[in-house]
Amino acid sequence: MAQRPDTPLLDQVTRPADLKGFSDAQLVQVARELRAETISAVSETGGHLGAGLGVVELTVALHAVFDTPRDKIIWDVGHQCYPHKILTGRRDRIRTLRQKDGLSGFTKRKESPYDPFGAAHSSTSISAALGFAVARDLGGVVAEGLGDAIAVIGDGSISAGMAFEAMNNAGHLKKRMIVILNDNDMSIAPPVGAFSNYLTRLYSENAMQDLKSVAKGAVSFLPEPFREGAKRAKEMLKGMTIGGTIFEELGFSYIGPVDGHDLTHLLPLLRTVQARATGPVLIHAITQKGKGYAPAEAARDRGHATAKFDVLTGEQKKSTPNAPSYTSVFGKTLVDLATEDDKIVAITAAMPDGTGLNLMAQRYPSRCFDVAIAEQHGVTFAAGLAAGGMKPFCAIYSTFLQRGYDQVVHDVAIQGLPVRFAIDRAGLVGADGATHAGSFDIAYLANLPGMVVMAAADEAELVHMVATAAAHDSGPIAFRYPRGEGEGIDLPESPEVLEIGKGRMISEGARVAILSFGTRLSEVTRAAEGLAARGITPTIADARFAKPLDRDLILDLASRHEALITIEEGAVGGFGSHVAQLLADEAVFDSGLKFRSMVLPDLFIDQASPADMYAQAGLDAQAIEAKVLEVLGIANLQDRRA
Repeated sequence: MAQRPDTPLLDQVTRPADLKGFSDAQLVQVARELRAETISAVSETGGHLGAGLGVVELTVALHAVFDTPRDKIIWDVGHQCYPHKILTGRRDRIRTLRQKDGLSGFTKRKESPYDPFGAAHSSTSISAALGFAVARDLGGVVAEGLGDAIAVIGDGSISAGMAFEAMNNAGHLKKRMIVILNDNDMSIAPPVGAFSNYLTRLYSENAMQDLKSVAKGAVSFLPEPFREGAKRAKEMLKGMTIGGTIFEELGFSYIGPVDGHDLTHLLPLLRTVQARATGPVLIHAITQKGKGYAPAEAARDRGHATAKFDVLTGEQKKSTPNAPSYTSVFGKTLVDLATEDDKIVAITAAMPDGTGLNLMAQRYPSRCFDVAIAEQHGVTFAAGLAAGGMKPFCAIYSTFLQRGYDQVVHDVAIQGLPVRFAIDRAGLVGADGATHAGSFDIAYLANLPGMVVMAAADEAELVHMVATAAAHDSGPIAFRYPRGEGEGIDLPESPEVLEIGKGRMISEGARVAILSFGTRLSEVTRAAEGLAARGITPTIADARFAKPLDRDLILDLASRHEALITIEEGAVGGFGSHVAQLLADEAVFDSGLKFRSMVLPDLFIDQASPADMYAQAGLDAQAIEAKVLEVLGIANLQDRRA
């Protein structure tokens, strides 16, 4: 274990109120120590490093000035909340971040009263802060009290439509609330879009200075004005005097840009806003993601997400993969197909690397579109591309596609448009926990008329499914695959276009049939090995499709076995439910078939390793083996003998 940093002042902080006993100069030192402690902790756990380093001074200033938890600090997304957790009584557990039974990597209401609103998706903070402000003014009662509501939102997150909807409503209601725009010119990927360019025009290209007065000039609490030589700074000052920013047009008093790393300016600014604000205020703070740690500052993503690393060198301690990741297999296959078909285009919502579309962007930049954090727009944009004769692949994580579900229904499915949904992070994902689990997409897509829903059992199957999606022009189609490495099998030289709605037999057995949908197939195979020692050989099949179902395969399995078990990496209401409906419609249950459906449990599973999460969910090989024994009555017989 690396030597821990020396933190004499931080050691005196057990709750935010302790910061109020320090001088401003001491708070500067607290920030230095907090940055060192954050780096040290994340080096041992891995996690989201760069975002937290970018808000160390903001975190100290907010907790030193405001009265938390009565005042509500709402961190948008939550990537940046590690320093906040250290200051709010969780330092003793900070080295359990993102681990089983440890601290969440995001804000979480049930974890601490200092986390008033949980978040792991973006652009929710202003809406939530406005809710707290209105609740306060209407006499709402919570245990910690209701004071000021402060939303801290990044420049990437504020470009999403939900943030503008919230600001529009906040400006109309005129409630006292504070929004801090944490502008680091970097979300997970470099920001894109016109709004990002607008923010860039609001501050000078030269070294950051600070304003002397704010819009509609009443309060003088900031140092020297921007240098006269900076043309864009002069334009900004002119805009401020006439209320020329988009934020003021939405009803906010705009202050900034200010240096988000200078506590000598942040502290008096926040104190003045706390004392004088009467309506919604937006403070535009310029920060640097990864600030104060050279390896993070130098990284392309500014240290957004890291494995465990060496503090001195920044070298990450990543294990050598045994097989290519599903994400990379998708990305490479799509590029290969796009080489042969110039109508193939790709859409990502601010996740080019995470979805594997960085490969497409490098090879065919004019056919790859990053729409920023705007899943709703991304889905309808893809629908428009499809209506225009292109073959769009809309690559969005399962948990993020939920945000564009109305568009999936209204703009894609009802119109029968051939949008191809590449759904990464299917199933349980590990350290990011429940907020990032791909638990619901089977259920929310397979109930849509005309939608084709596939799940890859391994990386070779994924190659075939990408090709199948590319060839499918009669309506929308989706294919899902998990995070992490594949099974290590050989990839096909030429992708096969699968017959829609047809599964495949894996092995023949007797008495019980197991019908797998997705990558639990490998666990089914392991379970079969354990069952063989008991003289039980199950039939195993890979469904491939949840919609449309392979009726012939399912009815054949049901007719030849006394029991049928389905298994999937999704919530109830998905593949197994559709199989049960088919069996009921065909009166199969009237003949006494024993049927079981293994799905994710009806709860949100906290972070752990994927293996631990699937064990908790009862979807690993051991649980599958136990289910087979239970349905055949063998386990119960042994229990009685015991």
